[in-house]
Amino acid sequence: MPLFKNHDNGHDAQQQQRPPPADEADRAAPDEHSRLLPNRVDSGRGMLAPDDPAVSPFNLWSIRILRYLTLVFTAVTFAWWIVLLVSAFATPPGLHTRGSGFFAFSYASLALANMFFTLIFFGVPSKSVRILAIIMALLLLLDMVLLLSVQQTRYEEGWVGTASVVWALLMSLWTLLTDRAVKWGKEEEEERLTGRAETRRTLTEWLAVLLSTIGYAVMVVAVVLITLHIMLRALDAGLAPPGKLYQVDNAKYRIHVYCHGNKTDSDGDKVPTVLFEGGERPVEQHLWSFADNAIKNGSISRYCFADRPGIAWSDTAPSPLSAGFAVDVLSEALAQAEETGPWILASAGIGSLYSRVFSSRHGRDVMGLLLIDPLHEDLLGAVAAPGRGFLLWLRGVVSPLGLDRLSGAMFRGRTTRDRVYGRAAQQSGKFIFAKLQESLVVDSFTKRDVQSSRQIQQRDTPLVVVSSGREVQQSGAWEKKQRDLTTLTDNLKHWDIVSRAPHQVWETLDGRAQIEKRLRQLVRA
Repeated sequence: MPLFKNHDNGHDAQQQQRPPPADEADRAAPDEHSRLLPNRVDSGRGMLAPDDPAVSPFNLWSIRILRYLTLVFTAVTFAWWIVLLVSAFATPPGLHTRGSGFFAFSYASLALANMFFTLIFFGVPSKSVRILAIIMALLLLLDMVLLLSVQQTRYEEGWVGTASVVWALLMSLWTLLTDRAVKWGKEEEEERLTGRAETRRTLTEWLAVLLSTIGYAVMVVAVVLITLHIMLRALDAGLAPPGKLYQVDNAKYRIHVYCHGNKTDSDGDKVPTVLFEGGERPVEQHLWSFADNAIKNGSISRYCFADRPGIAWSDTAPSPLSAGFAVDVLSEALAQAEETGPWILASAGIGSLYSRVFSSRHGRDVMGLLLIDPLHEDLLGAVAAPGRGFLLWLRGVVSPLGLDRLSGAMFRGRTTRDRVYGRAAQQSGKFIFAKLQESLVVDSFTKRDVQSSRQIQQRDTPLVVVSSGREVQQSGAWEKKQRDLTTLTDNLKHWDIVSRAPHQVWETLDGRAQIEKRLRQLVRA
């Protein structure tokens, strides 16, 4: 018995020391290629069919890591996109751009769309997508160079716009990298599992290629338009402002102030300065030429005007921006310009709200108020309508494409002056952003500021109201509110209704003559 037992033990020891077969050794150490398929290929069944679901580039760890990283980059891009979306309505600390902010949002949107397409069509590489990704990357590189090389665009976009365009560039390069890597991984697995790289595509794959190609082609067209618009902005940056730019609100942005004329008369006595406030359009568009003619005619001796934030040469301000905030920075800019009045305030339309707040805060320095078809605070509902705000935001989102501005420059002869303060000024992202800011708070914060100004307005300030005959005839409510505005002070000099004059009363000869006449009377009083 012991002999047999020893014999068996020796036999067992020999079996334990015998090396395993070669095929078992191969199966015992799976690598990247075989980890997901340890028993499919090496089980004696031969090669797989090309349409077998197991034939996939996702068998490779490197491809799966690329997909995980794409998910992470998509999440980061989406978070940045949300931050820029919110900043159009309430500016987070440190994210204020002196331009509109819509260019940064457009680059974030491009990067986000790029990453979504990359995720959706990750497993279907396409040569057309790679070509379009290269074109988009080159255009974004050009955009980055243009934004940084031109002082004005670099100043307006700031680090937010720069970071957005750089991230969009990096994400386009990432798309190129992942698509090329997936193509390599697909061919690698097809050769290993089926014996050859597959050249045909299924109907689903062809549809994926078509959709991804269309998507990237649209993005390339968008980048082309943005690039052309940046070139147009670089050209417009060469137009110098007529006045000076003053840093306000702790040097966060600049306000443009322009003054012209003599501060004293022939006897050396100080004369009032007419401070113009624009309405729905910049002062420079209409009232500037009117003011120059008034000086030539001897009606006034000196005038000033300041562009509200986001208008003409002034930078945009952080959101929210009420009339009270705008008047504060206007006062700061005038103080820096050493313009202390005394003032005759002349304003039109919605600009009358700002003049009324200014008058209530500088009562001793205001010698008269001239309101040209002013907007009453009780009629601000239309300006603050949610539908109007959404349309303004939508216009701002598409404004970086420059559809109106580019077509105007190429086919309608629009000049740099037209785009900065003229007929095409309302198409700029800065102007749209300023109007969006105005719409968001005009029926809340601004209305409160204006109502408060009525209570503290000095009652003996001379007042003139010039109303549009068309507006009065068309709306009884408008006439009623114009009549109410004549009671802002106890010293109403005149209430003129210019027949057949539109809301912009100065566009008619009678309107211009009446406004200049009343200004002359206020100044000489």
